[in-house]
Amino acid sequence: MKIACIGGGPAGLYFGISMKLRDPSHEIVVVERNRPYDTFGWGVVFSDQTMENLRHNDAKTADAILAEFAHWDDIDIHFKGECVTSTGHGFAGIGRKRMLNILQDRAQELGIELVFEAEVDGLDAYKDYDLIVASDGINSKIRSANPEAYQPDIDVRPNKFIWLGTKKKYEAFTFIFEKTEHGWIWVHAYKFDADTSTFIVECTEETWRGLGLDKADTDQSIAICEEIFKDYLDGNPLMSNARHLRGSAWLNFPRINCGTYHHGNVVLMGDAAHTAHFSIGSGTKLALEDAIVLADLLHSEDSMEAAFKQYQEARRLEVLKLQSAARNSMEWFEELERYTHFEPPQFAYSLLTRSQRVSHENLRLRDEKWLTDVERWFAGKSTTDAMKDTAANDVPPPMFTPFRLRDMELQNRIVVSPMATYSATDGVPNDFHMVHLGARAQGGAGLLFTEMTCVSPEGRITPGCPGMYSDEQEAAWKRIVTFAHQWTGAKIAMQLGHSGPKGSTKIGWEGMDQPLDDGNWELLAPSPIPWSENNQTPREMTEADMDAVEAAFVAATERAARCGFDMVELHAAHGYLLSAFLTPLTNKRTDAYGGSLENRLRFPLRVFSAMRATWPEDKPMSVRISANDWVGDQGITPDDAVEIARAFKLAGADIIDVSAGQTSIKAKPVYGRMFQTPFSDRIRNEAGIATMAVGNIFEVDHVNSILAAGRADLCCLARPHLADPYWTLHAAAEQGYQGAPWPNQYLPGRDQYERNLARAADMAIQV
Repeated sequence: MKIACIGGGPAGLYFGISMKLRDPSHEIVVVERNRPYDTFGWGVVFSDQTMENLRHNDAKTADAILAEFAHWDDIDIHFKGECVTSTGHGFAGIGRKRMLNILQDRAQELGIELVFEAEVDGLDAYKDYDLIVASDGINSKIRSANPEAYQPDIDVRPNKFIWLGTKKKYEAFTFIFEKTEHGWIWVHAYKFDADTSTFIVECTEETWRGLGLDKADTDQSIAICEEIFKDYLDGNPLMSNARHLRGSAWLNFPRINCGTYHHGNVVLMGDAAHTAHFSIGSGTKLALEDAIVLADLLHSEDSMEAAFKQYQEARRLEVLKLQSAARNSMEWFEELERYTHFEPPQFAYSLLTRSQRVSHENLRLRDEKWLTDVERWFAGKSTTDAMKDTAANDVPPPMFTPFRLRDMELQNRIVVSPMATYSATDGVPNDFHMVHLGARAQGGAGLLFTEMTCVSPEGRITPGCPGMYSDEQEAAWKRIVTFAHQWTGAKIAMQLGHSGPKGSTKIGWEGMDQPLDDGNWELLAPSPIPWSENNQTPREMTEADMDAVEAAFVAATERAARCGFDMVELHAAHGYLLSAFLTPLTNKRTDAYGGSLENRLRFPLRVFSAMRATWPEDKPMSVRISANDWVGDQGITPDDAVEIARAFKLAGADIIDVSAGQTSIKAKPVYGRMFQTPFSDRIRNEAGIATMAVGNIFEVDHVNSILAAGRADLCCLARPHLADPYWTLHAAAEQGYQGAPWPNQYLPGRDQYERNLARAADMAIQV
């Protein structure tokens, strides 16, 4: 094949090398606009896995790169006058210029033609080439010339950064955070050869402008950064090698992902096709692995077109995984000031786990002592001085630290989420509810929720939903509460709600959100908008209706207090009545209860305030909200959710139960593990109120990571508790934690469970 690689960065050079290794007869030219020693940036970071991939593809190049590596295990985090050090991270770096020279030498050795200082503005000169590789970087001219073909999705991020170097040798991967009068500014620094380090400075645009960096040239920018970070430079100057660039050396990172990687005989590679934020250091990894995969496929598939299709399919998943981690990392830095109220141990933990690729137990494998110190700190914050002198192996995992709301103290941070069971008769809970809730109360969770309990017959979702509007219902609930308090350490909360436009439907397993075949009752809503075209149209509520609904919530709250519930939660999520007031999707009112968010909050706040006035002062109250309608700006957004949480906090809410969606059939949620936790994180750390995280949290590692990173105060698990009522006790045993109390009647079962775990671990070691 006759091949032209337009762009002489890692992607183009390594693709040429990979093709020549597979067939020396290929005629390959690599065309680069800059001189051989021009390169933006300083160091490149590699993982062990990337090096294995390179070694398998071309051992000679891999060995040459490996011989130049600077290695380090530690991460140093300078924050609020302290340096937090965590070890065991296993990084390796090399100078970008040196790496390119290694690739250039290898390419020439294999007979690849290298052409420098050649600007390629079009592809006419390469018409007779069989294959053209567009490896011309983030600002790819080839991609930009044909956006219809490549469908680039380019998201230019808000933070400003400048890529500098210094002769100060950082022996650890170093983060430096400094607060100025104009906001926070920070550094990502690491050594990449014997005497030079990368020094990337990043900040928000507001801070950048406040510091005058928007008006500064490169030399002035360097001088400002040297002054800010002088305590960390030991007199060494900062250096730029981006003077060949036109305009400011300060950049905004563009997140790029192309819908199509190829068109005709042209294929995109590396940053031309996709980017990953520099804070996870995977851009070069993606480029090199792109080259390997495409070279393999061009020699295994029947046609170039087939190879291109397989290339895109193979790379897309890897790119999406890395871009997801990179997005998490990038957004952590973009929202840095959300976390600057943290103490250094939690700030460092949050930083290290920001991408969600590093979990709690992964940190334990890397640096057990450091993680134990973090766990000790976390336990100390939860129990004042109780853990100060505790032996290391007695420090509880974050999930087993106590938590207090008003006078309610939970024995741990695990919550059994409200889960509809559709098993009541005329709203009365029965023996099923006693066994269902009783078993989960025995299972070790700190807090147990009833399913949404309706405040009136017409406020039920289905005929099988429980209520709290009759003496018989109250007596049945009191029996359950009494059992939980008498026989378990769990606290129990009642979730109160009104179905609104989503009522009068079949029980879940007969047809979710489907109207009853007969016996439907009238529905109420803020506006006469049906849930779907199959559901009945609700009646728009009058003031009299609002008075009646408010009174029903108050009466149910009074009954919950008489039952002895430890907490009451107002359900204002998932499209039910109060949620329908909050979201503009279903609230089209033109009176004082519609329009602005302030107006849409009016009735839910009115109901909550009336409940709070009724509920005992020493007992907490929570509110469940949908923090994102998943319909963009047409519905509730995460920004709105922070304001909603603030409003309920001012009204006396103690904690927000942060859910999302289920407010519209038009919603397009983005699922994944812990997918709703970012909303909890934002509300907790921006609105300044405790939160419960919920949504695809199912592993011990998820829970401990969320809590230790300060993303929530409690973690709600639903489906895991349906599968295993004793999930919490099993989690304690799996972590070797002895402090979770099993029912005395079940202690022999605990002992056998722990023996079985130990036996399985021994067998795994022997294998």
